[in-house]
Amino acid sequence: MESLNKRKFEWIEKEKIPELNFPNEDVLDNEDTKNERWHELQRATTLGNLDKIKFKIYFADGGSHKYTETTIWGLTDKRVILKQGVMIPVNRIFYVKY
Repeated sequence: MESLNKRKFEWIEKEKIPELNFPNEDVLDNEDTKNERWHELQRATTLGNLDKIKFKIYFADGGSHKYTETTIWGLTDKRVILKQGVMIPVNRIFYVKY
């Protein structure tokens, strides 16, 4: 387990992410933090596509906090797209880290 900001995040394989249930609520409540998350995701997508750099993505499903380490292949206004079409809703991501 990895602890950041006093939260415990459990590692999950990206292949298991489609089995998770994601609520509609945003995990962030501050607009500045949401903007920072968006810029981090854009940067991670660019670096993932250009240099195949892997990032840790810290997020929450309906029951717990999780993280995975992977290359981000694409980004829409609502979803982060990983390898093999795996997706994580943007509003469920706390942040990404190199």
